[in-house]
Amino acid sequence: MKKRKFGLLISSVLATGAILGACGSDDGKSGKEDEAKDKEGTATEGTATEGALSIAMVTDVGGIDDKSFNESAWEGIQQFGNDNGLSEGDGGYAYLQSKSDADYNTNLNSLLRRDFDLVFGVGFLMGDAVKEIADQRTDAKLAIIDSVVDAPNVASVLFKEQEGAFLAGVAAAEMSESGKIGFVGGQSIPVIERFHAGFEAGAKAVNPDIEIEVYYAEAFDKAELGKTAANSMYSSGVDIIFHAAGGTGNGVFTEAKERKEKDPNANVWVIGVDKDQYPEGQVGEHNVTLTSMLKGVSNAVVDISNRTKDGKFPGGETIVYGLKEDGVGLADSRGAITEDVLKTVEEYKAKIISGEIVVPEEVKK
Repeated sequence: MKKRKFGLLISSVLATGAILGACGSDDGKSGKEDEAKDKEGTATEGTATEGALSIAMVTDVGGIDDKSFNESAWEGIQQFGNDNGLSEGDGGYAYLQSKSDADYNTNLNSLLRRDFDLVFGVGFLMGDAVKEIADQRTDAKLAIIDSVVDAPNVASVLFKEQEGAFLAGVAAAEMSESGKIGFVGGQSIPVIERFHAGFEAGAKAVNPDIEIEVYYAEAFDKAELGKTAANSMYSSGVDIIFHAAGGTGNGVFTEAKERKEKDPNANVWVIGVDKDQYPEGQVGEHNVTLTSMLKGVSNAVVDISNRTKDGKFPGGETIVYGLKEDGVGLADSRGAITEDVLKTVEEYKAKIISGEIVVPEEVKK
């Protein structure tokens, strides 16, 4: 079957420019290596353009280098900084990393005390902390990703993960040779359940008899749990696993790559999440990444920052990005997905955008 690359990659409709490369950039690496500064909350030196908007973010427990959700948000922070002549540090852009949920309030307060104009809380788990700080610091401008905080000084950002995951489910069910696919989730929270619901709905739309193994690690920072789950699934005959588990999902890639390295003919695939995780699947001359379900976290961060810079901070509003807004989608498959399957994916995408198909947000019991 003839194969081609396919570009369901998120476009720049969010007024932010193209999404950054999947491997990040040198700027991104410098943020990760600066543990003595931002990770511990110590002020970082830096000079910014006078009068420019300074922005910062607090990671959830997945960490800045989860190669997924938090890293994508950090790429957005860096992009806005670079676009506006900012330097990393106070007066420019920065991040603080949370080692546990007990760090959320402390880190948010720390960044506000350092006078950052706009501070992002990254992840559903940070919702309560953002609400508490927003009520205490009514003059502060805050944004929350993947949760809704009812406060006039908080911009809430949501995505229709279920729509992008539906397309991933279509691709997985159509490409599976065993008729068994898997889903590895981080925690049992609404945002991850939307991934799960969409993936299952998409897979069953094209193959009602498809078998789907499901595992929730209840953690976003436990790669070993992702690896163990993947080992069990692949051993049972699953040939494609979609993960929505942050750093835990790195273990899924590790298991798939080890199997591919041991047997180049092994039929094991991973569908990445949040950003194009093709680089994570490289093993020698092979790559185990079938595609990735993209979520425009970096673009949303830049979008909210640009609005704020222009005096249009969307405090008290909830902004939702779905397929119609190019907020979610699938990454280029690099030829791993056949042309007929790509055509089917595009057909379902059009039906979702038109409203003909409404993708469920919860898994049918």
